[in-house]
Amino acid sequence: MHRSDLKQTRRWVVKIGSALLTNDGKGLNREALSHWVEQIVALKQQGIEVVIVSSGSVAEGMKRLGWSSRPSALNELQAAASVGQMGLIQAYESKFAKYDIRTAQILMTHDDLSNRKRYLNVRNTIQTLLQYNAVPIINENDTVVTDEIRFGDNDTLAALTANLISADVLVIMTDQQGLYDDNPRENPNAKLITEAKVSRKDIEAMASPEGGALGKGGMYTKVMAAKRAARSGTATLIASGREPDILTKLFEGQQFGTLLVPDLEPLTARQQWLAGHLQAKGKLVLDEGAVAMLKNSGKSLLPIGVKSLQGQFQRGEMVVCYDLQGKEVARGLTNYAAAEAQKILGKPSHQIESILGYIEDESLVHRDNLVLSD
Repeated sequence: MHRSDLKQTRRWVVKIGSALLTNDGKGLNREALSHWVEQIVALKQQGIEVVIVSSGSVAEGMKRLGWSSRPSALNELQAAASVGQMGLIQAYESKFAKYDIRTAQILMTHDDLSNRKRYLNVRNTIQTLLQYNAVPIINENDTVVTDEIRFGDNDTLAALTANLISADVLVIMTDQQGLYDDNPRENPNAKLITEAKVSRKDIEAMASPEGGALGKGGMYTKVMAAKRAARSGTATLIASGREPDILTKLFEGQQFGTLLVPDLEPLTARQQWLAGHLQAKGKLVLDEGAVAMLKNSGKSLLPIGVKSLQGQFQRGEMVVCYDLQGKEVARGLTNYAAAEAQKILGKPSHQIESILGYIEDESLVHRDNLVLSD
């Protein structure tokens, strides 16, 4: 995809960050929100379906509660999110209502996307909302989320949403112009990367790993989001939300921000779902032969190729596979719990039944439940 192709796209996910929405912590920036809504309405008039992934609930809640700094206690963060979500959604609803467009609030946790049934349900819900010309507004369910089930940042949530609905474009609006070859806050000679392939090895090194005081994501999370979005063939644009008419300019193919182009074969829908599991329950270390079989032959993972395991996982839970050097190779759903898997490690499949007294499957992770890592 090139910028000239953006006019031919039909489904966008637009992520708006906390610093933009809350004017760097000063409360909701309603004037800026009005401008973004106006641009999204213009996109819809061009036949583009738009899903919004919105940050800002915690920051807006902090403002309403009179807090000057982001709390660290989970219960205080959840309280701020509860208060702030009210104002955030009210603002979106009122802005879109001026154009006779309905909005829909969707709050999710990682559990909602790691559970296959709920994953399909939320996808169907979003598809239906788009059919009825509504604008889904998605945020992490910070009120109930814990570290074990959180996405970590809304850049990641936006990428997984793009996978979920097979979006053509993911726009990550931030307070920076885009991705630079160095940190522009420290190096005044840093150059903006206007376009790059998402598989380009050095783009991760270019991104700052540090987030701001309000948001949890820095440029690094945006680059990683682009890599995740590319699993469904989605192109990612990282651009400044403070640029006037930025969404319109991007749609027209103007040279703003950074375009990260997907250049790898898209994953199947099921592989995207598997790859979207951010929390794994266990770790498997594979020998060289097993790694080669997974990478080159697309085979299932047999217990004979596993050297060791960690974690107390159950059957059907996500495990991550590593090579002997500690590099992630693949991830998938295990056919055996950890206690059972430990007994059959390094053993040929025909011995499973004699060792355990039964056999669920000849493989430890079946190829249909396995996806190679990036």
